[in-house]
Amino acid sequence: MQTATVLKEPDTYRPSDDEPFMNERQLEYFKQKLLGWKEEILRESRETVSHLQTETENHADLADRASSETDRALELRTRDRQRKLISKIDQALRRVEDGSYGYCEETGEPIGLARLDARPTATLSLEAQERHERRERVHRDD
Repeated sequence: MQTATVLKEPDTYRPSDDEPFMNERQLEYFKQKLLGWKEEILRESRETVSHLQTETENHADLADRASSETDRALELRTRDRQRKLISKIDQALRRVEDGSYGYCEETGEPIGLARLDARPTATLSLEAQERHERRERVHRDD
């Protein structure tokens, strides 16, 4: 079974432009990449929660207390961004399942393997993303 091979050797297979776009093997590759990324984020979140629960010490020095609170706030902001990223990962996994993964939401064209490998949650092709960013810049500058 091809899927089992992909799962056993995740580091040996890399999607290639020489094969059909979003074939079964590529879909499995990106699915495993997304699942691994999600698991890593969840593990880090569990470690953060554990760390924040154990670090409830009261600092006598005001500067130490301020530094500790700043670190805590930064960590919580980071976790919030990662929570949003998990939502994007889940959306990408749904697209893998429904067969729309890898195709631009605006144009329907393939996003491109290099872009998906670098940013597996991408929903726009590079060209569509650049157009989107130019429009945002114009609206922001107005």
